[in-house]
Amino acid sequence: MADKTKAEGMLAELKKGPYPSFIRDIELAAETNKMAQDLIGLLELSYQEKLCHWKHGGIVGVMGYGGGVIGRYCDVPEEFPNVSHFHTMRVNQPAAWFYKTDALRSICDIWERRGSSIFNMHGSTGDMVFLGTTTPELEPTFDEITKLGFDLGGSGSVLRTPSCCVGPARCEWAMYDTLKVAYEQTMAYQDELHRPYFPYKFKFKFAGCPNDCVASIARSDMSFIGTWRDDIRIDQEKVRWYAKDMNLDISDVVVDRCPTKCMSWNGKELKIDNRNCTRCMHCINVMHLALKPGMDRGCSILLGAKAPILEGAQLSSVLVPFMKMEPPFAEDEVTYEDLPDLIDAIWELWGEEGKNRERVGELIQRIGMGNFLDAIGLDPQPEMVAHPRTNPYVFYDLGGDDDEEEE
Repeated sequence: MADKTKAEGMLAELKKGPYPSFIRDIELAAETNKMAQDLIGLLELSYQEKLCHWKHGGIVGVMGYGGGVIGRYCDVPEEFPNVSHFHTMRVNQPAAWFYKTDALRSICDIWERRGSSIFNMHGSTGDMVFLGTTTPELEPTFDEITKLGFDLGGSGSVLRTPSCCVGPARCEWAMYDTLKVAYEQTMAYQDELHRPYFPYKFKFKFAGCPNDCVASIARSDMSFIGTWRDDIRIDQEKVRWYAKDMNLDISDVVVDRCPTKCMSWNGKELKIDNRNCTRCMHCINVMHLALKPGMDRGCSILLGAKAPILEGAQLSSVLVPFMKMEPPFAEDEVTYEDLPDLIDAIWELWGEEGKNRERVGELIQRIGMGNFLDAIGLDPQPEMVAHPRTNPYVFYDLGGDDDEEEE
């Protein structure tokens, strides 16, 4: 009789080599969990037949929530009865993934009793992903995790679980408090997080600086990337120290790699044309003791990134070049206090005009950025232009009254 706790055949190949293997992790779970045992058998069958044996069997969830649970069923339940149901639960992670050890132990205890004991820590959205349980265990699991202070994350056509980088908790480059903003937006939009009514999914990601450690510019519909709008602070003595004592070729490694060529180095002094600086932070990353971001800080808001579904992968576009994230706020600029109105305007337009399974970035592609901005009440900004116009047939409205011209 075969040992159901050990992977054989094609799966055994995935245990070879020096790198961590998810098969070894499943084998550990299979020592005490029957769902994990049948999962090994089902995966081997899928590899042998080159077929996926999971099917979607309808909507499952917990009372009052439309999202957070992804239904999974096996199409060969007679052969693998312990994974005939194998539902996934997404659990909202704490901001920047800070956990106490006792909280993690409690979570693991729950899932060993209620599910397969297999986790994905974390999904691309950020959630703790509980992989594999049965329909009767969904409500009891939900009850237990809420008593610990956790909640379900988003799945389906909802606001997905907001996520952020480590921010000011451990990073000197954070331009705003990413953890605070992520928490506030999570609490503000509980309905949108748990009850689907969007055309498709919508993601917030909060990056504290242009290094964008949560890859928001590529993976979120609305990304908040920390930035500054005054000059980069330069310590010329430290610059010369890098050149002399650290033997750093500043011209080659820093100046020539600036994307806008806004820097110059004469061997004694580094000059930066801050008007042409795009705040990419390459120079700061290389010479972090000599260069530091400015002090007038906030974030840039970008819109429209997504992975390939209908129209292919795309990066987000600038929506608000600079938003002040903390007081004092000026009356003539977009600030954090204006954020709810901006989000509501975007969602209202997208809800009315978006097609089924059309992300907001695809809506912008379809109707045009100009029409989109006009509909949500934002003025065009130079930063919104991805590249210069190449069509020479451009007509300008020079103003004036048509009636007066006719007269």
